[in-house]
Amino acid sequence: MSIDPAAIVVLPVAVLSVVVHEVAHGVMASWRGDPTAREHGRLTLNPLPHLDPVGSLLLPGLLVVLHAPFVFGWAKPVPIDWARLKSPRNDPVWVALAGPASNALLALLFAAQARVAPATGFLAPLRVMGIAGVVWNCALGLFNLLPIPPLDGSWVLMRFLPLRHIIALRQFRLLGLALIMVVLASPGISKALIGTPLDLAVGACLELFGVPRGPGTP
Repeated sequence: MSIDPAAIVVLPVAVLSVVVHEVAHGVMASWRGDPTAREHGRLTLNPLPHLDPVGSLLLPGLLVVLHAPFVFGWAKPVPIDWARLKSPRNDPVWVALAGPASNALLALLFAAQARVAPATGFLAPLRVMGIAGVVWNCALGLFNLLPIPPLDGSWVLMRFLPLRHIIALRQFRLLGLALIMVVLASPGISKALIGTPLDLAVGACLELFGVPRGPGTP
């Protein structure tokens, strides 16, 4: 089995993206009164404290090597003590949205990188990395906005639900994981919920910096 050379530059992008996503949660929680992530040494871009051997390395690496139609992964969630937040009712929403917001910022930075990197020559892999970074971060941000536990979007949903519904929703996290797998495995559903928004988001980021669509774009 041959390994796509692009995997060499795509995998670091994947690791960086999931690490920044988790750090953003911890930073926002710290700003809102909960220093738990900082106390556990998780407010760092050093990937080692964040990496999940399966979700951060094995699974995304395997999907890239096998040329899967989508690449999926995760990092170890940062520890958050919701009771220490200044507003236990509202702050979880800000903490949850910080992750996708960080991915939106990274997508723009990677689009800028793709704009200045040459299309050919020794530094051409930087362009591949930039485009891959746009795709990965748009996908990661949009995916986490789905209102399915334990994804970030579920915290936004719970903000507007009665307490009894919140308790019930949080008790069915395993069911939520099963539902996520169903979404990913169903072409029609995944296209509607992730594929089409991803295409629009990637296109908007690249167009903003004048980067033409090419290899690495959905």
